[in-house]
Amino acid sequence: MNWLSKLTPPGMSKIFSKRDTPDNLWVKCPISDEMVFHKDLEAGLFVTPAGHHMRIGPAWRFQFTFDADYTELDTPEVPKDPLKFKDDKPYTSRIAGARKKTGRDDAMAIAVGEIGGVETVVLVQNFAFMGGSLGMAAGESFIRAAEEAIKRRAPLVVFTAAGGARMQEGALSLMQMPRTTIAVEMLKEERLPYVVVLTDPTTGGVTASYAMLGDVHLAEPGALIGFAGPRVIEQTIREKLPEGFQRSEYLLEKGMVDKVVHRRDIPATLSRMLRVMLKRPGSSAPAALTPPAADHVPADPASGDGGSH
Repeated sequence: MNWLSKLTPPGMSKIFSKRDTPDNLWVKCPISDEMVFHKDLEAGLFVTPAGHHMRIGPAWRFQFTFDADYTELDTPEVPKDPLKFKDDKPYTSRIAGARKKTGRDDAMAIAVGEIGGVETVVLVQNFAFMGGSLGMAAGESFIRAAEEAIKRRAPLVVFTAAGGARMQEGALSLMQMPRTTIAVEMLKEERLPYVVVLTDPTTGGVTASYAMLGDVHLAEPGALIGFAGPRVIEQTIREKLPEGFQRSEYLLEKGMVDKVVHRRDIPATLSRMLRVMLKRPGSSAPAALTPPAADHVPADPASGDGGSH
């Protein structure tokens, strides 16, 4: 206790107690170091004035993509801890923490709505949930989304964001790579469009499976896309990688990505593509961009947690 505290009459400190303020009122742009007010960030679709595309969760993604209303579908239930895995904490504790942090059951969310007047099934991978890691729940959700698209005779659009497979599920996680590949083949057999929108970051087993099997691959600007990360590659080959290596623009030049699209232009781009691929008429009206109640301001991608404040 300092000398000033001793002079303060009893009860006065409670009257002038420090008010709690949100810790996400201002967000620092990793490109320019500019501090951006959260309301301005929301109005700009979570793209900073310098052009950095922040990571966003499913609620924002659905709101920014669909024309207006949409319906979220339940994701399948899977065993919580099939391997009884434990490192510095039990796997069940990690799942519980991720669910509390995101308000989601796992890393995938499914919704159905219209994009430019075309009914579409949209699957969003949430990096805030354990790095968007591909486990049994994510694999089952992907298959559910593909089956729903087939049932509705609708295209499937997947927004990817992942650090790879979920190590706590071992081989059961790796099995989701061929399972999701089979689901993609089911869509192709039904001649339904499958479009992938690559967001930051899309790496590991996700890149090695469904993320690179789309009929068309779009990418947000500056997204990290690859199997192994740049640092791992540099340490392996012991050479300095080219500037912008594994970023959207670099992969566009190399033919791995079909088009790099700003977040505000994704709905209109998807609308045009889907109408052409399905040979259906439709409106090119932009999606409603009213911020939803869910999902907080996402963390700075450079921080590595990828979650919400």
